[in-house]
Amino acid sequence: MKSAIINGRVFDGDELHNGLAVVLDGDRIVELLPQQDIHGTFDITWNLDGHILAPGLIDIQVNGGGGVLFNNAPTVETIRSIGAAHRRFGTTGYLPTLLSSDFDTMKRALEAVRQAISAGVPGVLGIHFEGPYLNADNRGIHDADRFCRLDEAAFELLTSLNEGRMLVTIAPELTTPGMISRLSRHGVLVFGGHSSATYEQTREALQAGMRGFTHLFNAMQPFESRAPGMVGAALEDPDSWFGIIADGCHVHPASFAVAVAAKRKGRVVLVTDAMATVGSDQKKFKLDGVDIEVADGCCRTASGQLAGSDLDMISAVRNAVRFADIDTFEALRMASSYPAHALGLQGQLGFIRPGYKASFIELDDDLNLYRSWIDGEVSA
Repeated sequence: MKSAIINGRVFDGDELHNGLAVVLDGDRIVELLPQQDIHGTFDITWNLDGHILAPGLIDIQVNGGGGVLFNNAPTVETIRSIGAAHRRFGTTGYLPTLLSSDFDTMKRALEAVRQAISAGVPGVLGIHFEGPYLNADNRGIHDADRFCRLDEAAFELLTSLNEGRMLVTIAPELTTPGMISRLSRHGVLVFGGHSSATYEQTREALQAGMRGFTHLFNAMQPFESRAPGMVGAALEDPDSWFGIIADGCHVHPASFAVAVAAKRKGRVVLVTDAMATVGSDQKKFKLDGVDIEVADGCCRTASGQLAGSDLDMISAVRNAVRFADIDTFEALRMASSYPAHALGLQGQLGFIRPGYKASFIELDDDLNLYRSWIDGEVSA
């Protein structure tokens, strides 16, 4: 089915263009051309009335949404509900994220993602296992009783997803460079997090193939003048990516701005670390029997410990503009083209170009959302 998007301003991931029309054929972009050059009949024509068309937002760390949590029910239905909830806030691609769990739950989660991709659940790009290969000294909200070593059974599981992206967060000091290298060679995206790794240990992991860092600053040793640690290595390294939660709770706005300024352009990825409350009137939930509630925009336990976020992606984009004093389009890149690149999908997603998947969002200059497209299918 051929369709056209007209009368908009097209931000293609690099530049903003006036007067361009975007032509789709099914789930792909086939042409960008001056609007006056459009000829022929289309099955559908969408009129943007001057709004911006931008690449869809990609979230590589989504624990829940729409009142459900992946950990509590690792099923296709849960994945579908999470995706539908986040789509309302501009997310057109995401990794359902499982916090540290037992091996059987991990296998069920992986099978659910396989089935979701096979069934064409909108936006599912793979899976993110945040643990259980983490350091108990930096456990955060994770249940340390579930932590374990990266062994051969773990390697087999992590390398068994034949379709979609596999991202795993590990504490690199608790495994070997050889294991990191093996995982990387088999297509697994290894990120460091929930870790007490020194700067030297982190550099060694990066050289072995570690690709990035999960929620920079959080659950890591603090940056110090004589001990830069994982944070220092993440800021210094030119080739890795780091995810960062721009909610004002996990990271102070000033720290966010410093991190963005310090890192090589193109390597900062906005993530939500969202919990069940996003896209839901429900502002309380349980994780592993622990009561968690949203207070002042932050998800916390009764003792005040942070436990994921109540953040959505378009709010993260707005906050990035405000916290780091960057322009709107750079903030959009941090939520679209940069995560696409981090996942190795920069040839399919994150840009509006011929041959790319037709996944994008319609918004105005104040970052209010109107519609989204995922693989050519428009939201209601």
